[in-house]
Amino acid sequence: MKALYRAKRTRAKIHGTSERPRLTVHFSNAHITAQIIDDDKKTTLAYATTVGTKITGTMTEKAEKIGTEIAKKAKSAKVSKVVFDRGAKLYAGRMSALAEAARKEGLEF
Repeated sequence: MKALYRAKRTRAKIHGTSERPRLTVHFSNAHITAQIIDDDKKTTLAYATTVGTKITGTMTEKAEKIGTEIAKKAKSAKVSKVVFDRGAKLYAGRMSALAEAARKEGLEF
């Protein structure tokens, strides 16, 4: 229940624009998904996931690979600055690994 309150509190303050779209991350038990979304136009600009790919390793290693992949796709979509939407997750572990990997590739939060 606390996670739902945290997600609502986080998302109430975040809105992706065309200048600074929203980078949202979802973790399941086995997979990681990251999307860059323009909330004004309601479109997805870039998308990276481990579903259907041969990315192996621990979940933290998968998060790092998805972070670098989403940053590369953001560059190809001409996006350099994003607003980070962590949802109900705390900024630690897998979430911070994904964010740091995206920052190393040049994505600004």
